Amino acid sequence: MPVRALPPAPASSSRILVVDDEPSICRALTIALSRAGYDVVTALSGEAAHDLLRTTHFDVLFLDLRIPDVRGDVLFHLAASLQPHLRSRTLFSTGDVSDRAQALIDECQCPVIRKPFKLDDVLAAVGALIPSSRASESA
Repeated sequence: MPVRALPPAPASSSRILVVDDEPSICRALTIALSRAGYDVVTALSGEAAHDLLRTTHFDVLFLDLRIPDVRGDVLFHLAASLQPHLRSRTLFSTGDVSDRAQALIDECQCPVIRKPFKLDDVLAAVGALIPSSRASESA
């Protein structure tokens, strides 16, 4: 299968993919991130996220570590293989405080925000992942 270039995100805003199986979290993040000037796309499953990652450029990936159909670390590696810049622009979210969860997060070397989280903390963490030229455009 030939590799095709993904269309770049619009210059006016950074595009964020939010992957979480909880619709209320997706809804809250969509509202908060959209108000902050981001273009937000949500996926309620790993399979849906994978489909989106194959066809659409994203600047940041907000990824729940525990989604039912695909483990977050597996989806992270799929995302990074399709869009290599996401290796350093992914924010994990989890309520799992187990050693196994921490080992997965450590292996991926991505920042993590613990559930329940404050929306201001998510906005700050996402803003830190946006390249500085894009962050100033979104401000």
